Amino acid sequence: MSRRVPAALTALLTAGLAASVLAGCAPADDERPLVVVSTNILGDVVDRLVGDDVEVMTLMRPDADPHSFEISAQDAARLRTADLLVSNGLGLEEGLQQHIDAAVAEGVDSFVAGEAIAVLEYASGDAAGTPDPHFWTDPGRMIDVVEALAPRLSALSGVDAGGIDAHVDAYLAELAALEEDMTTAFETVPAERRALVTNHHVFGYLAERFGFRIVGAAIPGGTTLAAPSAADLAGLVTAIEENDVPAVFAESSSPDRLMQALAAETDTHVEVVELYTESLTASGGGAEDYLTMMRENTQRIATGLTR
Repeated sequence: MSRRVPAALTALLTAGLAASVLAGCAPADDERPLVVVSTNILGDVVDRLVGDDVEVMTLMRPDADPHSFEISAQDAARLRTADLLVSNGLGLEEGLQQHIDAAVAEGVDSFVAGEAIAVLEYASGDAAGTPDPHFWTDPGRMIDVVEALAPRLSALSGVDAGGIDAHVDAYLAELAALEEDMTTAFETVPAERRALVTNHHVFGYLAERFGFRIVGAAIPGGTTLAAPSAADLAGLVTAIEENDVPAVFAESSSPDRLMQALAAETDTHVEVVELYTESLTASGGGAEDYLTMMRENTQRIATGLTR
């Protein structure tokens, strides 16, 4: 006599068979230590430091805004399995902070770049008196971060510490060369032209390091999530005219409509120049890595302010 297999059992068996097939097709687990990095700028730096010894998972996609990007449930779950979590800190990752906090609460080892530098505070705008998270615009601060992060990476289980130390030394040399090249390039900008206007406050560290002054920002806070008032914009137009600013700078990760409108309101000719300030780009976008981004921005700032 034939027996009927209950429908629920049939479904269960089918699902189990499918799962076993999929498991057989899946790649073997990566046994390297996992470092999860919040921003793509820091992700690129970590990649350069660890070579092939470590799996690096960068949460922030190219061309994203670090203040507002979010992650999937799958990424959030993987973050909690990391051997080391590297974040910017100082309030930058607004859309991600809850996941970072949850992972740390569950015991994930954490490195916060903002804790390795001399922190500046915003000098003006709605964020005045709060920490400025945009330290990477000063390569000297990035050197501080790399030097603090290096022993945490070389201490990861199963890595070749000597190999990581060699990568670190090589990258530190590249950062020192970048700092020297930026100094040389900015020396071509006359003192009276060293005035920066951006869509939000992002260049405080660069200004301090290389002798620029911050005239203002279209968005008066330290985040792109803030909103300007008509009075803010009117005051900035006046400041641009009084400082004879030849160029204002828009960020590649944000629309430039506000900066274009701002430039159009002035009684002088003001060029809008795009910079890669808060995010790396995808391949072919012009700022695929941190060093390239910084050199491209340096050239664009120097050229824009000397025309």
